[in-house]
Amino acid sequence: MRQYHRIKRAHPDALLFFRLGDFYEMFYEDAVIGSRELEITLTSRNKDRDGGPIPMCGIPYHAASNYLSKLLKRGYKVAICDQVEDPRQAKGIVRREVTRILTPGTTIEEGVLDSKQNNFVAALYSSDAALAASFLDVSTGEFWTSEFRATERWEALQETLAHFQPAEIVVSEHQAKEWKAKFRNQGVCKEAVQTPADEWTFHFDFAERLLLDQFNVSSLEGFGLGDGREAISAAGALLHYVRQTQKCELNHITTLSLLQPSDYLKMDDSTVQNLELVRGMDGNRRWTLFSTLDHTRTGMGARLLRAWILRPSFSLEEIDQRLDAVEELSNSLIGMKRLGQRLDQVHDLERLLSRVTLKTANARDLLALRDSIAALPGIQEELQGYTANRLSPDFDRLADVGEDLFRSIRDDPPATLSEGGLIRPGYHKELDELREIAQSGKSFIAALEAKERERTGINSLKVKFNRVFGYFIEVTRAHLDSVPSDYIRKQTLAGSERYVTPELKEYEEKVLGAEERIVELERELFLQVRERVASQAPRIRKVASILARLDVLLSFAEVSAKNRYIRPQLEESAELVIRNGRHPVLELERDEPFVPNDLVCNTSSDQMLILTGPNMGGKSTFLRQNALIVIMAQMGCFVPADEAKIGLVDRIFTRVGASDNLARGQSTFMVEMIETARILNTATPRSFILLDEVGRGTATFDGLSIAWAVAEYLIEQSHRKARTLFATHYQELTRLEEHHPGVRNYCVTVKESAGRIIFFHRVQAGVASKSYGIEVARLAGIPAPVVERARQIVNRLERKQLNLTGQPRSSTINGSDFAELQQALF
Repeated sequence: MRQYHRIKRAHPDALLFFRLGDFYEMFYEDAVIGSRELEITLTSRNKDRDGGPIPMCGIPYHAASNYLSKLLKRGYKVAICDQVEDPRQAKGIVRREVTRILTPGTTIEEGVLDSKQNNFVAALYSSDAALAASFLDVSTGEFWTSEFRATERWEALQETLAHFQPAEIVVSEHQAKEWKAKFRNQGVCKEAVQTPADEWTFHFDFAERLLLDQFNVSSLEGFGLGDGREAISAAGALLHYVRQTQKCELNHITTLSLLQPSDYLKMDDSTVQNLELVRGMDGNRRWTLFSTLDHTRTGMGARLLRAWILRPSFSLEEIDQRLDAVEELSNSLIGMKRLGQRLDQVHDLERLLSRVTLKTANARDLLALRDSIAALPGIQEELQGYTANRLSPDFDRLADVGEDLFRSIRDDPPATLSEGGLIRPGYHKELDELREIAQSGKSFIAALEAKERERTGINSLKVKFNRVFGYFIEVTRAHLDSVPSDYIRKQTLAGSERYVTPELKEYEEKVLGAEERIVELERELFLQVRERVASQAPRIRKVASILARLDVLLSFAEVSAKNRYIRPQLEESAELVIRNGRHPVLELERDEPFVPNDLVCNTSSDQMLILTGPNMGGKSTFLRQNALIVIMAQMGCFVPADEAKIGLVDRIFTRVGASDNLARGQSTFMVEMIETARILNTATPRSFILLDEVGRGTATFDGLSIAWAVAEYLIEQSHRKARTLFATHYQELTRLEEHHPGVRNYCVTVKESAGRIIFFHRVQAGVASKSYGIEVARLAGIPAPVVERARQIVNRLERKQLNLTGQPRSSTINGSDFAELQQALF
């Protein structure tokens, strides 16, 4: 327990998994937490001693992965304390040390990670001059850093956090309270665990020296970080934190990429959620843009697809290169199928490599790596006929790495390194000789048995072996008088005696010694092979990057061919022209045919489209589908339309739906206004804005006034004059078309028949005659008396039978007071 307390003091913020034999044990408060979270029995030790019982619980070490997964997903950190010397050779208490610290953002455990999603840990750093954020996925080696110096730097940081969605955020102890308050007030990174780190790890000199050492360079200018002091501070602190948790060199982290916000289309967390890009409103990944486009074969391809969805490109050259590749691939159905079959043979090279370099890979991991390398020549052969840029790369086949693995690793190795059976026969001379000795037991026993029967004349004599007593000669009691004098009694049984001879004892020592040496030697040889593979990390990582890109482009080609997508035209203009556009997700979900619609939007004649019509008519679908088409186009994917001309979009904003944030004391309307303020303060003429029912969360006149003012601001302010779709139930907003040449009125079409409404989901020029809200309420199952009373009230309101507070009067009035108020407003 002294040993336990010494180690626990060094890791007070982590649950300590303390290895005792075949179990990881937890004690004291850790045991109470572990028992509760893992639903395992809480027991105790030292029950009868003066110090009182010590709470204790434990799990089998070989099944630890499942338990770790539960703890990490709930935000706990776990320090793994292993036995670091052989108990048979230990003098006194076996030496134990923490070999790894698992945290939500740094784990590489297969049972915890989602193969289709990166697991980033972030570090944030703030100075008077700038904000900086760095992101690292330990399981793949991806390492990014960024710096924001403009006045809108907090908004830029929020967008970046929305793109990477880190599981854990490291901040300096000095700034921890400030960051925590900021996240809480803004609703940012709600699921991420915040981890304080020592202030000195963010110091520029320390961070720079650490990064120079990691990449073995003399300057960071080659990474674009010549002037990025804050970005370097964040990246260095993050690298230090990850080194401390992994307790080893991070050789698979071979480069640091500077994130340039100008390189991609930006979206904040609200937009990512509202458009259901990678996760639905219910938290499910089904029926999202990601699930629709994901035909990838590899985990690394799926993760890259997700990254492209969250960070669509803003480079015309990059987008056109991707579209060229998708077009060429989609023109050959047979070629796509063959290439897909080749990629099916490739495992997740990025995460395999991380386990190799972090020294947690087993023989099966190396076997998966070997099989993936074996597929490379076939993939390269399939690409020979393609001419599109980046579709036929001259990538490294890693032949020497594959040959080394083929010669050394058996085809059916065990999952652990302590069982033997790792190394292929013929690879190592001494190992083969030891195996021959160990495997000669049957022939030796048969020969010895025949020899001893002849020598003693005992035909029932048998030579046997068991794990407890080793080798022995068994003689029944009827023949004990014939036992030679050189037999040494070993065990007495009811019907027989067991003996050993000097010859048998010598052979036993030789065989058992060989078996122990085999396991030891195989482990040594395996570690040598793993180390050689780790030394080739930069080469393997480069190939993995090429294959991930190829996987995504092939996925685009397949989904485009399957769903009748067309190639969009990307340009520098401010035009958005989409003919017969469709919602890429809903058109697959619905049983009936999806109704396509057109969009014409720009920053001059059609800058703001005011969209009116009933609920359920398709206004929100129209808004979202056009945003998704823009995102798909700038990802380099074909789009669901008959024609699409996309003037590059730098930001997409959405103000859609309504939700309270009670945890930070904000009402639905406050959340709505915060999101609206962000749009008004950061939009540019290249942005694309989706506004749905702005102002509906407060009193009618207040809400209408706010909506009107917001629309006017976006129309009149030249630096905020963004392409805007504005869906509303405020019919009064349609009058903006009369005063502003860039405003156009559109509506979704419906038809009334026999007191019922029929939704056509068609968007056309014009203004909806009314909202049909009561009919929608009836369709939703509102009781008939409520529906009828609502009709009576709306009839009075339409005849202006109301007072100045907006309440229906009991008697008819001429409505002059309401008319005066309306005239004053407009």
